[in-house]
Amino acid sequence: MIISKTPYRISFFGGGSDYPNWFNKYTGKVLSTTINKHIYLSCRYLPNFFDHKYRIVWSKIENVKKINQIKHAAVKNLLKYLKFNQGIEIHYDGDLPARSGMGSSSCFTVGLLKALEEIKKKNISKVNLAKKSIHFEQQIMNEVVGSQDQIAASFGGFNKITFNKNNFNLKKIKNNKNVKKLDNNLILIYTGIHRTAHKIAASYNKKLTSEKKTYIDKIISLVDEGEKLLNFGNIDDFGELLNEAWYLKKKLSNSITNKKIDQLYELLLKNGATGGKLLGAGGGGFLLMYLESKYRKKFFNKFPKLINVPFSFTNEGSKIIFRDLER
Repeated sequence: MIISKTPYRISFFGGGSDYPNWFNKYTGKVLSTTINKHIYLSCRYLPNFFDHKYRIVWSKIENVKKINQIKHAAVKNLLKYLKFNQGIEIHYDGDLPARSGMGSSSCFTVGLLKALEEIKKKNISKVNLAKKSIHFEQQIMNEVVGSQDQIAASFGGFNKITFNKNNFNLKKIKNNKNVKKLDNNLILIYTGIHRTAHKIAASYNKKLTSEKKTYIDKIISLVDEGEKLLNFGNIDDFGELLNEAWYLKKKLSNSITNKKIDQLYELLLKNGATGGKLLGAGGGGFLLMYLESKYRKKFFNKFPKLINVPFSFTNEGSKIIFRDLER
């Protein structure tokens, strides 16, 4: 049996520029970090005395004899992509809900690919894990997804990622006092709204290099500004920078926000927050806000029904936490 552990991510600035539609023509940049919330995937070969050949346990339990009978699209296509012929059992567990803006679909792909390569006794590097996951989601699954989540999940840590045609470059952000202060001053609120990221992204993806180009250019410029704040600026300005990014992001599509999310955002601003953003493609999921700790207790006592998810930054990418290949 193999068990992989893969972190979710928080993306601060640059979202949209990590889509091939953009970086195949222009340079893309994002600033993101992984956090201490994870997806766990266990895989083991199935002996041939079962009635089924494939067992997939997620929100459903699937026991089937053929790969094409598997309903979980990512599992089915990844097994076909890797040319898996042996019977296998896969279990999925996640610390956070799916379709919540935390990069869960790419996190799942990275974690499952890592586990499946390991069970085949193949050692895959972080670079190849990221590239293979990107290729799978964009070319095999034909989904409208970016390229930052797969890289974040594979490498882990706080990074500035630059995208150019057919390539990417990753720059580690040092864990200094500003990064630690930022970690302490961010909150993560679950809106309770599920959405499918690639459907939201599809509403503006084809417009990135035309009518939406001005907004993407401005969003990319915030990546370098955010990096400067992390290295030697006043980190309290980070919230205002997030606020600027949020208003730019909302201009990409009418599907990115809604009345409930806007009301929650304004409520937080009135109670001490300086800025924030909805994570992922938009439409729901988690709202990330810069709210200093001195305001936090009073705010959550005042609004106890809001779901706050404690978290902290982490440096590790996808890894194998259990390995037993005896058969």
